[in-house]
Amino acid sequence: MYAELCSRDNLLLAYAKASRGKRGQPGVAAFERRLEDHVLDLQQALLAQTYQPGRYHSFYIHDPKHRLISAAPFRDRVVHHALCNLIEPIFERGFIADSFANRVGKGTHRALDRCQQFARRYRYVLQCDLKQYFPSIDHALLSAALARKTSDPQVMWLVGQILASGAGVLSEAYDMVYFSGDDLLAFHRPRGLPIGNLTSQFWANVNTFANYEGGAGSRGGWIMPKRASLSKTAVNKMPSGFCGSIFSSSVTYRWPR
Repeated sequence: MYAELCSRDNLLLAYAKASRGKRGQPGVAAFERRLEDHVLDLQQALLAQTYQPGRYHSFYIHDPKHRLISAAPFRDRVVHHALCNLIEPIFERGFIADSFANRVGKGTHRALDRCQQFARRYRYVLQCDLKQYFPSIDHALLSAALARKTSDPQVMWLVGQILASGAGVLSEAYDMVYFSGDDLLAFHRPRGLPIGNLTSQFWANVNTFANYEGGAGSRGGWIMPKRASLSKTAVNKMPSGFCGSIFSSSVTYRWPR
């Protein structure tokens, strides 16, 4: 798999995806001006496993929530696309159908269509969010989830390089929460994915679906992150005819009743 990831064709495809709609930006234009040289240099660094991600450019936006966006250099964005080209289809098959964010063939309009279908069937809705989701993602747990379906050690090396480059970027946005089994050293575990990376959006979905508890009954089912603060007990107390949904940046959870 890693040889295919580093292939010239895959890197050129990654460049085309990363540059779409951005070719007028200085970093993109500079990369394109010597495209063959940059692709060859990137290929050699990846094959030799000497590739090192660059520094992030961070800035705040209000959408309307106050968010810290961390933009990787364009060269690194090409690598992110090259990686996702290969591993995203492997994980896509395991995602639930009612997750619409950052997925090919999904998106806001299809999510609204699905929401309208639920609105015709259920009287109540619970709109929630996973608190500080991107800052709280544990690198060790995410790596384990990726490794379960990505056995190539060189691919996992690249995953580690990208993960390490973003460690601590959102540390100021995370309020430490201890869970059962954590010790005092849990505070020092690397965590957080930069908001703005293609890999971060994809890995947020992987992390969500790899760490959940689910079940189904005669009238529907429920899906719940293992470390979410909303308990099954709370779900069971919800009224009949309820469709509960958690809209995070990566997934919609629902509990048809």
